[in-house]
Amino acid sequence: MADGFTRERAWELLQEWTASPSLVKHGLAVEACTRSYGVREAARLELAIAEADEFIELYAIAGLLHDFDYDKHPSLEEHPFVGVNFLREQGWPEVVLHAILAHADYSGTPRETHLDKALFACDELAGFLTACALVKPSKSIHEVEVAGVKKKMKDKAFARAVKREDMTDGAALLGIPVEEHIGNCLQAMQERADELGLAGSPAV
Repeated sequence: MADGFTRERAWELLQEWTASPSLVKHGLAVEACTRSYGVREAARLELAIAEADEFIELYAIAGLLHDFDYDKHPSLEEHPFVGVNFLREQGWPEVVLHAILAHADYSGTPRETHLDKALFACDELAGFLTACALVKPSKSIHEVEVAGVKKKMKDKAFARAVKREDMTDGAALLGIPVEEHIGNCLQAMQERADELGLAGSPAV
């Protein structure tokens, strides 16, 4: 990515702005899921390798930075607007800023691009999959299965803050069944389980 607007810089910003370890992990989880859709879309568009790499990096950056201002500015009046204004002043790509605004229903920003839809679809689901892993005795994402996730979605008492409709609406936006969407994100998070702190604890 030109001019230093890279995934590495996005990761630095997330850490600079976010004191909460769980929120940092959430950024990484959403990045993993959103990036996986960037990989699929780059393949569908048959982008050349260099173009695909840059395209996919936008998805990773949006995933990392979608909540980077939340720790400091959690109110509906400020998040994600403060963060987006900061990023815009810095010169980050507008496509990323639009996706960050569009992931918040109350921003009034329509979900237009594939990136907009992917980020919205992955946000709540990444948090839900993390919750599903943490209630396992091993706390391992590798033990989470699609059928179990669907069952937990019906349990209103489980992870009650997570909006189920965002997960189903997100899958619909991407034009795929919710089971496929769960499977895609689950695989993306399993591939980065160590980084997400969800590889599980060794048996004692």
